[in-house]
Amino acid sequence: MSQERLSMRKIKEVLRLKWGSGLSNRAIARSCRISHSTVSEYVKRASAVGLKWPLPEDLDEESLYLRLYPEGQSANRRAFQVVPDWEQTRKELKKRNVTLRLLWVEYREAQPQGYGYSQYCELYRRYVSKLDPPMRLNHKAGEKLFVDYAGDTIPVTDPAYEDLRVAQIFVAVLGASSYTYAEAQPSQELAHWIGGHVRAFSFLGGVPQILVPDNLTQGVKHPSWYEPDLNPTYLELAQHYEVAVIPARVKHPKDKSKVEVGVQVVERWIIARLRNQTFVSLAGVNRAIADLLPELNQKPMEHLEKSRKQLFEELDQPALRPLPPQPYEYATWKTARVNIDYHVEFEKHFYSVPFELIHQEVRIRASERFIEIFHKSKPQAIALHPRNRTPGRYSTQIAHMPSNHQQVLEWTPERLLGWAAEVGPHTHQLIHSIIASRQHPEQAFRSCLGILRLSNQYPPSQMETACQLARQARTLNYQGVKAFLEHLPPTDDKPVLLHKNIRGHSYYQ
Repeated sequence: MSQERLSMRKIKEVLRLKWGSGLSNRAIARSCRISHSTVSEYVKRASAVGLKWPLPEDLDEESLYLRLYPEGQSANRRAFQVVPDWEQTRKELKKRNVTLRLLWVEYREAQPQGYGYSQYCELYRRYVSKLDPPMRLNHKAGEKLFVDYAGDTIPVTDPAYEDLRVAQIFVAVLGASSYTYAEAQPSQELAHWIGGHVRAFSFLGGVPQILVPDNLTQGVKHPSWYEPDLNPTYLELAQHYEVAVIPARVKHPKDKSKVEVGVQVVERWIIARLRNQTFVSLAGVNRAIADLLPELNQKPMEHLEKSRKQLFEELDQPALRPLPPQPYEYATWKTARVNIDYHVEFEKHFYSVPFELIHQEVRIRASERFIEIFHKSKPQAIALHPRNRTPGRYSTQIAHMPSNHQQVLEWTPERLLGWAAEVGPHTHQLIHSIIASRQHPEQAFRSCLGILRLSNQYPPSQMETACQLARQARTLNYQGVKAFLEHLPPTDDKPVLLHKNIRGHSYYQ
């Protein structure tokens, strides 16, 4: 992905977190892995041109970029500077929405000739380190939810999961109260990782401001010190619940100390207590965990003389934001290129898009019920299909088809049949049969091209024999012809030369 396209996506995310979620510039900077000065610049420029949240639906990322930077200035020229981030807080900083910058502004109002912001932060850090050598993180109410998987697992067999031997334990811990949620999952795959978040939000009855995962591959595609690349599905979940995602920094154990302690507590007070039980279903494991969770959360913590539940009710619960009307529906994303038949493939099924997009790259969003297809950075889907899990079939919308194939498409049935005739009569007959077997001729183009391009590798005699056998066996597809060719004895004949009017596959690459 280009740095310019990355910057455009950063701008929209910054504005969403600032105006939609009400986060401070410094929190947004950590979530997006850019400097807080860059966040301030984005917000100021957006305000200057009269933008408000939510942004207009017809304003795509490129248009937004041009409105904010009409002079062509690079939006991300400072996005990768290393900026110290002092998040240790005391006293006033524990209050909701109070930031170190706000306290510095109030200090400068009283002392106009006082310390600059950087020096103020450094002096504050030294003070805190002397006052509290371990520099424990003091989390704000309702701000952060830490998520991770426990290192220990629970043995289980479940007929619904053929290869399941142990259950993975998903753990979520709120920062201020340490209120804990846990559940058993069949694996750490993305679908289960996302589902764990949805159920954790439901268990809490609200939504925090920030998610803090470890740099797991499920949530972070490319771990990076400066700018981890979030999985598109994980980012979509964050946008649905209007939360920021700030992954724990690599080699910074204090960033995830809260969840590591929570994981340890779950391992000792839940997993260890279930060690002598035999489970024959994942649902049984989750029922056992659900029975033990209230006891864990109601158990008094010695150093605070209060339970997690008491602290949750006092601190986190009032500060959590309401859940959205509908929970997030899991969806996966895939990048694909539109074929000459103006269809894209997802899990071996083919879905149509407007024919003008032939050879262009699109993004596919697949939920349980629908397939949505997006082009470039446009917010609206350019195609919507009911999801079909039948392999090798086509879902074609009439509106996506060109009105005049002869004038619009580079490939036509006649052209394919002409190429087939150059190879031989059996090849011609097979191509004709394949085209006739489809509801729309274009649905056969992909198979026909694959077969005809085999004539560049195999001589005409072998092509003719393979096509004759495929037609007799009613194997009207590319894979069948290729299989017959691979089992025919070799000959000394040379592959057929393309006709002068056939430009060949290299022309279209």
